[in-house]
Amino acid sequence: MNVKSYVAKPREIERKWYLIDAEGRTLGRLASEVASILRGKKKPIFTPFVDTGDYVIIVNAEKVAVTGKKRKEKIYKRHTGFPGGLREITFEKLLARRPEEIIRHAVKGMMPNGKLGRQMYKKLKVYAGPNHRHAAQKPEAWNF
Repeated sequence: MNVKSYVAKPREIERKWYLIDAEGRTLGRLASEVASILRGKKKPIFTPFVDTGDYVIIVNAEKVAVTGKKRKEKIYKRHTGFPGGLREITFEKLLARRPEEIIRHAVKGMMPNGKLGRQMYKKLKVYAGPNHRHAAQKPEAWNF
């Protein structure tokens, strides 16, 4: 029996644009769905070592929901690179300052590490409000 496996070739991949409204969505569930679309796991041509994913536009990032006490207690850490440069910010403060970063951070943690994961991550576009600048791409609404 001769059954051949299909391997997607980068030039044959058709990319779509999807629009997701983050209003009222739970952060982790939203992020895992977005990571799956960015990787291309929702397509029948999915190949783990080829970027088969689509573009994702997320709007209303400022209205994303979290469960439990995360709004007050969840802490995001980063380092400036200088001695004593550890900076901490709570979810609540980061949501007020840069709500896009919350979703970007969650999605990035669910992407593969390495060159391919970074390439897939670049297809994510996040906006704090309801407006985005990708109307020319005619994005489809993604329902889950």
